[in-house]
Amino acid sequence: MAKKQQDQRADEGRKAVFRIPTTAYLAIGLLTVCVTPVALGEIGGFQWLYVFPLALLVFVARTRTVATREGLHVRTVFGSRDLPWSSLKGLAITNKARVRAVLGDDTQVSLPTVRTRHLPVLALVSEGKIKDPSGVLSDEELTGQKPAAETAPDAAGKPAPEPSPEPAEPEPSADAERTGGGNGKPAE
Repeated sequence: MAKKQQDQRADEGRKAVFRIPTTAYLAIGLLTVCVTPVALGEIGGFQWLYVFPLALLVFVARTRTVATREGLHVRTVFGSRDLPWSSLKGLAITNKARVRAVLGDDTQVSLPTVRTRHLPVLALVSEGKIKDPSGVLSDEELTGQKPAAETAPDAAGKPAPEPSPEPAEPEPSADAERTGGGNGKPAE
């Protein structure tokens, strides 16, 4: 059973999920605690204040962008959209380091929770369909192929022995001549 699941995951390829960190739930819980005295206080009719923590809870739980080998799946509070890599013309970066997908007809789709620091991850998951503008990843890493130097066996078929490190003697500095050669004794 485990082998079958492993094979299925290998066929799916890489997957990256960009979402709001789960620590945001702590802030929502704190907001709920702070709203409670007002909502349940002596003055009635303020129970509607619980709408704010509930709305934030839905926002944090739903908002995400999932990148797979096939494309991007953008999910917001009120809807979702699939964007295959073939339909993308490129990515646009806003002034606040947010990333938008540019479609073939030049319309832009906001990618929630994706920032410029995530571009190498998008390039890796897309298997080179989106280029890495930061230059962190090489073309071989993007496509999943090993460089030719790593795949070619050595002529003898054996790995080359590593040279043994020899203890290096420190080179005398300019101060060594003035102090007697660096042996700790003053010069005569």
